[in-house]
Amino acid sequence: MSTVIATYSDGVHRAGVVALWRKTFDYGTPHNDADYSLDLKLKADDGLLFVALEDGAVIGTTMAGFDGHRGWIYSVAVDPAFRRRGIGAALVRHAEQALKAQGCPKVNLQIVTGNEQVIGFYESLGFSVEPRISMGKRFPWRE
Repeated sequence: MSTVIATYSDGVHRAGVVALWRKTFDYGTPHNDADYSLDLKLKADDGLLFVALEDGAVIGTTMAGFDGHRGWIYSVAVDPAFRRRGIGAALVRHAEQALKAQGCPKVNLQIVTGNEQVIGFYESLGFSVEPRISMGKRFPWRE
């Protein structure tokens, strides 16, 4: 079997992405709902949401964003049955290339507290822990 990385297509990949994110991410907050997150990303219409496919089935994802100053990589997920085959690394590299093509000079990512075991994975791809404090502010939910 061979894995293919493709740009997300809503009519083709949505159910697979939603199922994968619900399986791999333990987000208990409404603003991280898989369908809602997809809808928000699709509004950006930037072509920076990618899926890893095996025999047409979604087995991995990564989402990227570029604000003109910094790039970000989000939602790197690989179905547990397909891990340790280089799929996550291929997804990250694919997103990096897409960001570079847009002129992005630097890419950032965040790791959720409690998921520190992935630090080694990202370090193997050239990322390093930077002396930063990540802050966030939630807006009222769906006003």
